[in-house]
Amino acid sequence: MPDISISNLRLSIVLPTFRERENIPQIVEQLFKLGSYYELEILIIDDDSRDGTFDFVKNLSIEDHRVRIIRRVGRSGLASAIKEGFLNATGDIVALMDADGQHQPVDVFKAIDYLISNNYDLVIGSRFLERANILGLSQRRVGGSSMANYVAKLSLPKNYNHITDYMSGCFVLRLNKCLPIIYKVDVNGFKFLYEFLALTKGRLWVGEVPLSFQPRLHGTSKLDISIVWDFMISLLHTLSCRILPRRAISFAIVGLTGVGVQLVATNIMMRFFLLTFKEALPIAVISAATSNYLINNALTFRSKRLAGISLLKGLLKFLLVASFPVIANVGLATAFYNIVSENETWAQLAGISIVFIWNYVASSRFVWNTP
Repeated sequence: MPDISISNLRLSIVLPTFRERENIPQIVEQLFKLGSYYELEILIIDDDSRDGTFDFVKNLSIEDHRVRIIRRVGRSGLASAIKEGFLNATGDIVALMDADGQHQPVDVFKAIDYLISNNYDLVIGSRFLERANILGLSQRRVGGSSMANYVAKLSLPKNYNHITDYMSGCFVLRLNKCLPIIYKVDVNGFKFLYEFLALTKGRLWVGEVPLSFQPRLHGTSKLDISIVWDFMISLLHTLSCRILPRRAISFAIVGLTGVGVQLVATNIMMRFFLLTFKEALPIAVISAATSNYLINNALTFRSKRLAGISLLKGLLKFLLVASFPVIANVGLATAFYNIVSENETWAQLAGISIVFIWNYVASSRFVWNTP
């Protein structure tokens, strides 16, 4: 428990949840112990769970006014849930932790104590600090997290080189000092803490405490390939001095995969189906456009992800939006092939070069309805 007791200090604990009905009672019960030390607020941000999480917390909040629940309908994502929790918190100090049992409340207590006693702006619960104990990660995920932390260190201000866990989901901060930065965090980013640190430009006083990182109490991890994708996009966004829009970076990388699809499809059509270059090119261009659409739907615009019949309608819209640059792509590539060089690869790259900006701007607006 904290060594420093400040009875008039208000503490908010932010718990993002999605299908955590089995875990939340035990976590909240342990957190109630903080009420002996601080004026306590437990703020649960739920992404419209259908497993009873919301109903349980709602009833609990009626019984105990220290508990608040925000139900998010039509919006989702861990980073946006964290940001919403911080913006709605009323505490002087705000702590973030997972609601799955992997973060121990006692470690949060230690982080709060360390922040107050050393006058830090932010204290991170680290899985990689000396004396940390990692039981809730496989060796593969430990290796992946270690590599991500190494790369993150290279992209962040040197004032933060002492940090050992830029990817942590457990930390405490002084709200008044950090709130202006929290407002600016891009919720489409990889990890909230990494995005937050990138925006501070090294101006915060940051400490760490070791975590005892445990296996989940119940349920399964929600980690998927989109997390890895977000990390890559976040790094490129930071390295570009945050000038290039995050979605534009993602769209461009997907476009590069489309280049590969188009080149391979053209080669297959010509070699195995004996089509001429002019006959193979339209098929290859449409194949690449379809590939780009499906990958962008799964990754770049996953917060607006289309499914079922909407996925098919979206593909038709995407192909319609892309029809002008597709025609231009074919026309320019053909002209290049006929006039400049009979090199299929360079001819196609010349056509592809005019497509990107139009496709990004138009499809963002008309297919996924984002500005």
